[in-house]
Amino acid sequence: MPSNAENAKAVFEKTIGTEDGPGEWHEITQEQVNGFADATLDHQFIHVDPERAAQTPFGGPIAHGFLTLSLTAGLQMRMKGDPEAAKGLAMAVNYGLDKVRFINPVRVGKRIRLTRKLLTVDLVAGGAGVQVKHEVTVHIEDEAKPACVAEGITRYIYT
Repeated sequence: MPSNAENAKAVFEKTIGTEDGPGEWHEITQEQVNGFADATLDHQFIHVDPERAAQTPFGGPIAHGFLTLSLTAGLQMRMKGDPEAAKGLAMAVNYGLDKVRFINPVRVGKRIRLTRKLLTVDLVAGGAGVQVKHEVTVHIEDEAKPACVAEGITRYIYT
């Protein structure tokens, strides 16, 4: 009888190369940017000083690139996955990133959402886990160029 991880791998494999989403919209607020600045000690004026940032080519404050990237974890959790892949799931952890590009700044007040495409799936952790790599694209409302494109790696551990 296949393990929960083996079953999940088979479920994931069916969607390799297909795009999922888009997910829910999320508005970037100045309070969120300020909180991220406090957490990361990155208080560069283009993020936290609306008057000075208004004098830049951005026309106002922008989110940190790493804030945009960090939001991909939570935004992905809001996306619906196949319930078959969740059977016996004990936890999911971010395992890392491969290629990351910040293509277009996200201005405060704009909304973002993401799409993702499953690139790879492998059994790991002695067969108790599944590791997936998604290409995640963060889209900005009413803008042609995405904010960020990254290859994120997640490990799902099963009972």
